[in-house]
Amino acid sequence: MSIIPPESNHHSVILGKDQPMPLDCGAMLSDISVSYNTYGTLNEAKTNAILICHAMTGDQYAASKQPTTGKEGWWTSMIGPGKVLDTDKYFLVCSNVLGGCMGTTGPKDIDPKTGESYGLKFPMITIADMVRTQALLQDYLEIPDWFSVVGGSMGGMQVLQWASAYSERCFSAIPIATAAKHSAQNIAFHEVGRQAVMADPDWQGGNYYNSDRVPRAGLAVARMAAHVTYLSETALHRKFGRNLQDRDNLTYGFDADFQVESYLRYQGINFVDRFDANSYLYITRAMDYFDLASDHGGSLPKAFEGSKTRFCLVSFSSDWLFPTSQSKEVVRALNAAAANVSFVNIETDKGHDAFLLDTPEMLQTMGGFLESTAKIRGIA
Repeated sequence: MSIIPPESNHHSVILGKDQPMPLDCGAMLSDISVSYNTYGTLNEAKTNAILICHAMTGDQYAASKQPTTGKEGWWTSMIGPGKVLDTDKYFLVCSNVLGGCMGTTGPKDIDPKTGESYGLKFPMITIADMVRTQALLQDYLEIPDWFSVVGGSMGGMQVLQWASAYSERCFSAIPIATAAKHSAQNIAFHEVGRQAVMADPDWQGGNYYNSDRVPRAGLAVARMAAHVTYLSETALHRKFGRNLQDRDNLTYGFDADFQVESYLRYQGINFVDRFDANSYLYITRAMDYFDLASDHGGSLPKAFEGSKTRFCLVSFSSDWLFPTSQSKEVVRALNAAAANVSFVNIETDKGHDAFLLDTPEMLQTMGGFLESTAKIRGIA
């Protein structure tokens, strides 16, 4: 039977107490707090568990009300009774990533050696480190293998890492709008965001936790710059065009004359209320470092050699942050490794954010893949 109490879907656990977890940077991390949400019920055979990996600025509240903002979860279109990730059929687990700021150990947490927040003394982390932490959680939950590991964007990077490093513990994988390595363009966008944070005087070299000053302005600008990359030009034009914001004429000043300016400012202001600036630095850096082939002599097919995982990749035609060509590169590598893979490029003008939106073709693709894979798995 499941060890998860049915009366609550939010949980926290301390992992790595007896044996510290090695990180790619060479450091060791112990007493790792991991916060996670669960949905549905684990069956007696423990064959119906799905791990949901969140994106860069996401969290474990995939289908629950976010406690800071009060908003509904970021994947409520996907999760619930009768939906693609059917909580009447599957047991879903979504954990806050290592380095995060919603309950899993990260820069804002207390360093047991000093009794103060880690700040920039927190060790550098990678996508692989995030996945190692999730593997510890899998062990704690006594789940032998995930029926599927699912995620988009940075979540998709985690999915690929799972399928490469732990293929025997990952029956199927659905990487969405992602890539096997971070591109130079994406690293550049991240660097702009990091510099915005670090240029804010209130950042204080990362030591702002015991201060009444927080780098809100820098983090808001970082969010604004990143948010532009999540949308397509067509989507921006359709939503805003050159429409003015609450005025009939230009002000000939630097207020938000245009609706798109007001929208980005809103995104930035709301983001700083729920996200930690240092976590932003660490998580963007983890994405920058991601290069799945690098641990396999530069050969991406070798990263999936011998994998028994069943793959379903999804990309979006208007996604210029993680373009379709990058998904096709992964598909070619999986084919070269003789892996079981299907791939769908969805025509949409919604841009990268399409994986978070109610995109019918994506829902149909994932639903069909999970249904057929569940029959192979023997899940009723």
